[in-house]
Amino acid sequence: MTKPGLDGVFADWKEREALAEAMIPMIGGLYRRNVVIYIHGVPLFNQSVIDLMKAHRAVRQIEHNEMSEFETHPTLEILCGLDLIPAHVDIGKLTSAYMDDDEDLSIGDYVKRECREIVDNPNAVTHEPTDVVVYGFGRIGRLLMRLLIEKTGGGHNLLPKAVVLRPPKDPAKDLVKRASLLRRDSIHGTFNGTIRVDEENHVLICNGNAIRFIYATDPSTIDYNSYGINNALIIDSTGAWRDREGLEQHLRSKGASKVLLTTTGKGDIKNIVSGVNSDQILDEDKVIAAASCTTNAIVPVLKAINDGFGIVRGHMETIHAYTDDQNLHDNTHSKERRGRSAPLNMVLTESNATSAVGKLLPELAGKLTGNSIRVPIPNVSMAILNLTLENETSVEEVNEYLRDVSLHSAMQMQIEYTISNEVVSTDFIGNRHAGIVDSHATIVQGAQVILYVWYDNEFGYSCQVMRVVQKMAGVKYPNVPVQPVTKSKSVVFKAKSLKTAVSAS
Repeated sequence: MTKPGLDGVFADWKEREALAEAMIPMIGGLYRRNVVIYIHGVPLFNQSVIDLMKAHRAVRQIEHNEMSEFETHPTLEILCGLDLIPAHVDIGKLTSAYMDDDEDLSIGDYVKRECREIVDNPNAVTHEPTDVVVYGFGRIGRLLMRLLIEKTGGGHNLLPKAVVLRPPKDPAKDLVKRASLLRRDSIHGTFNGTIRVDEENHVLICNGNAIRFIYATDPSTIDYNSYGINNALIIDSTGAWRDREGLEQHLRSKGASKVLLTTTGKGDIKNIVSGVNSDQILDEDKVIAAASCTTNAIVPVLKAINDGFGIVRGHMETIHAYTDDQNLHDNTHSKERRGRSAPLNMVLTESNATSAVGKLLPELAGKLTGNSIRVPIPNVSMAILNLTLENETSVEEVNEYLRDVSLHSAMQMQIEYTISNEVVSTDFIGNRHAGIVDSHATIVQGAQVILYVWYDNEFGYSCQVMRVVQKMAGVKYPNVPVQPVTKSKSVVFKAKSLKTAVSAS
């Protein structure tokens, strides 16, 4: 499409606004059929007109093309006319691929060809619905419940059934308070939907999902079956137990089948970072850990850089938002320095993320050191990766490589890339990626590279946890276009091959 002149920019905006508005019921209708629409990895369901337009704009900036609602609207219209089975369809990638296509096909013929495997093919989706219980209802537990409710779709995936808490003095009063905490959040805003309190049944009805609140002191003695909950996946967001012996207590409860820990597991428990080693999740695995927020932020970027350039050694420093295990005022604490007032101090503390990297990426074992500084902000952190590579490179080469990884690799849901030189921490609240590479901050001197990676250590991490939950539950839909598979030395392509491309551009 030709860019409008200055006199036509408002008219162009109104046309695109109208198209985005028309897309909302189409996206919603597909979503209720469990067909989830994305634009370059960003989900489009439950979005406003402006949200849709901003998503298109972000793609144009990073992808360096002129794709807009004028191009994606026809693609979406065609999808709505097809008898699609449940699937994940990226209209951004599908439309971009058509724009680059030289086969002289119509948009209709192209979309039908690319979707041929998800049209009237009932054998493509085999998973059954899975009951999910959130054990603990703190920062991560509440965000996970929001995500579970958001992703209910047509009701054939993850089914949020219950929350388990320690017994309160007044259960009825506690239920009202829990509803309020789920409904309003000082950082992440209000709940996207409606919440009704059913005090008689001790249930919160959230966007039609009946979520029972169960009170217990022992995770091994709950009879989930008596609440109509069967073969449930338990998400332990308390962090009270981190080894196999402790977490397997959940499995002794009637109706529980698997457990996921929302921090780094100890001992022989598998630590999974979605997009990196989630292929290691087996059907027979009963207890898994989703690693820490920092581990999830840095491991995808480290894998990408090591695959493309080779890492000799490195140091990671995280500038981390304070957490609720710290004190508002100076007081005693089991760990050094953390007893000092969180809102008033930068607090130097240890980070377990670098030791976890060696387990997730054995090729980097022993090559990384790290520390963490807790700072007086409530959310969004930054990891600074100071890496020595195998060969000399350039800022342009590293950034172009990471830009491509963020758009076209199997880690597109984990790694985002920003080109703005004005972004600050609050701009990343609610970001669904594990980490966001700040391209303007990249420093390269010979073989020495310093990367700055932002991450929402609450919501972004919760999205990563949800991806592991889906994998454990066997929730898997066909992707259109087909997602690339990350292999050890070829995330997208060898970074060394970029030298010519970058110098020629």
